[in-house]
Amino acid sequence: MLHPVSPPDGVTAPPYSDRIGFAQLTRRAFEGGDLHPLREHLLARIAEGTAEAGEGLDLSLVAQLLGEKEAGLVIQSEVLSFHQLFRTPCAVSKPRLRVLALAADIDMGGNTPIEFLLEGSDIELLTLYVVKGVGLPETLPDHDVAIVVASDSEECRETLAVIAEAAPRWPRPLLNRPELIGNLDRDKLYRLLADISGLDIPVTAHATRAQLSELSEGRIACESITGELRFPMIVRPRGTHAGVGLAKIDDAEALEAYLAERQEENFFVARFVDYASPDGLYRKYRLTMVDGRPYACHMAIADRWDIWYLNAYMAFSEEKRAEEAAFMLDFDDAFAARHRAALDEMSRRVGLDYFIVDCAENQNGELLVFEADNTAVVHNMDPPSVFPYKPPQMRKIFAAFTAMLSRHAEAGKGREA
Repeated sequence: MLHPVSPPDGVTAPPYSDRIGFAQLTRRAFEGGDLHPLREHLLARIAEGTAEAGEGLDLSLVAQLLGEKEAGLVIQSEVLSFHQLFRTPCAVSKPRLRVLALAADIDMGGNTPIEFLLEGSDIELLTLYVVKGVGLPETLPDHDVAIVVASDSEECRETLAVIAEAAPRWPRPLLNRPELIGNLDRDKLYRLLADISGLDIPVTAHATRAQLSELSEGRIACESITGELRFPMIVRPRGTHAGVGLAKIDDAEALEAYLAERQEENFFVARFVDYASPDGLYRKYRLTMVDGRPYACHMAIADRWDIWYLNAYMAFSEEKRAEEAAFMLDFDDAFAARHRAALDEMSRRVGLDYFIVDCAENQNGELLVFEADNTAVVHNMDPPSVFPYKPPQMRKIFAAFTAMLSRHAEAGKGREA
């Protein structure tokens, strides 16, 4: 049974442990800081038996940032086995608002990096890890508004189910409802958005290794997997992100070679869309959807279709950065205006208060949607000396996010009254 937020007189609220947190540690790594001294300090604290739970979670993240993912996850699971509630202190001593983030025991990219969105604000963040076999505490920590930050991945299914079971009785406004997050999975997203006018989203279908092997050997046709599939096609292992295992497959022979290099048993397949602009370059956009409104997050420009921001090398091209700056400056009256109807309908169907869309424009001028999720990193770490136009845009997104939290918190107080 889920008990109210405010405990009875004389009952101590669930304790939290402070941590440095995701945003600060990731920023240090991004800016080239050496995390090894901090790791050694935290290891020494653990060896002495004086480490707090928050320090253990920081050590887990440091290990992951240093490329020691498995070791980091082992540390994280050990910490979460005895402590689940953590605080990331805000910029002021008396927070205006307290947000409770509901997270899963997963790698550092598996939960919404909400700390970046709250950086420098007067909002305090509490993160409650909903751990397998432990679930939710009977008495929730005091908060004004809650948000689910666990992703749509298979590893988060149990966490989302636990939160979904408690959601109807949640004593405060609960954002990014758990039952909606599962719709962001690639194959489900297609079914959700397929018939929106002005929006192009290729059918993304699950295919087993056995099916793809039969296809590579000519024993089945592409249409046996999904009706619109054909060569060239896009293949990626199911559950991967950031281009891991992503490939454009031109024919059966290329598919056979691809499978020989991969060990996975399950894949996503989709038709390839050539979204090159008339100048031969590809332009991929990341939008942040906050409270139903789109905001420009970044624009990547490259001479390759499999593009994301890092491999577009935007920092090395003044011309590309000038185009990205113009995209952000004119976004509301240009890109967002062109695709307003499609974006509005997509936001309505997805139903989440906050999510991210990776997209482009196809050669018919339609909004081409690649992916939507709730965990992509939206940050203000890029050096302003190189990207002077980014800090104002990121502050606009952060202000929209905190305003959304405040609006829901106030609405919750109204319901209580």
